[in-house]
Amino acid sequence: MEELRGRVAAITGAGSGIGRALAVELARAGTHLALSDVDEVGLAETVATAEGFGVKVTSARVDVADRDAVHAWADGVAAEHGKVNLVFNNAGVALGATVEGMRYEDLQWLMDINFWGVVHGTKAFLPHLRASGDGHVVNISSVFGLLGIPSQSAYNAAKFAVRGFTDALRMELDIEPCGVSATTIHPGGIKTNIAKNARMDKSVTALADDPEQARIDFEKMFVTTPDKAARQIIKAVQRNRRRALIGPDAKVIDLVSRLPAGLVQRVIVRGAARRR
Repeated sequence: MEELRGRVAAITGAGSGIGRALAVELARAGTHLALSDVDEVGLAETVATAEGFGVKVTSARVDVADRDAVHAWADGVAAEHGKVNLVFNNAGVALGATVEGMRYEDLQWLMDINFWGVVHGTKAFLPHLRASGDGHVVNISSVFGLLGIPSQSAYNAAKFAVRGFTDALRMELDIEPCGVSATTIHPGGIKTNIAKNARMDKSVTALADDPEQARIDFEKMFVTTPDKAARQIIKAVQRNRRRALIGPDAKVIDLVSRLPAGLVQRVIVRGAARRR
């Protein structure tokens, strides 16, 4: 899918961050857009910006955890735009908690959005992508889908699951050539509000002298802007990549994840122990 002009792309989590940046970059390239988010204010701002490029933009408040709502949105997008060529399953949330301290309700909340939201978006849009004859599924995993990190068990679980789900999908689409492909995206630290808006369990915050300062220090490691991330993601789609590492830190973490597990985990444990 090298040519983007005249195509139709659906994006979840389009109200801010990577989702908004993808919408703007695609609109600039002449792609028509169907945008969704639960943040209606942020979504409206994205719509206003994207419309400035002269493309057709539709929007809807959609909770990706709601299967029926996602399927209804997908059918509506196909009806309004006449076709759908790309879906970016981007919506996501974050949770900091130890396995022992984590509440089941918080784990369920994260998995419903970060994993099931991707499943819902993929299955809802696949028939429409097939009908277009030239479609692409873009599922956002994370570097935390490459390497396990203490206090991130829920996020790790969801993002590893997205990686496995999309890898399997890509092979199924390759086995049965149908004009549709799939790419897994592994962003590193992107300068978005996901950490600021994360749910933080007391099992994690209790370990920090100043939880807010700890969050600020963590965000300093975010080295890639959403705009740059969006451009890299789009380029990966145009090149039909199976996986794309977004940001220089993602490339480093990918290399680290290939080292012996015992070595990597001992280093992480020692670093975490020193911080405590």
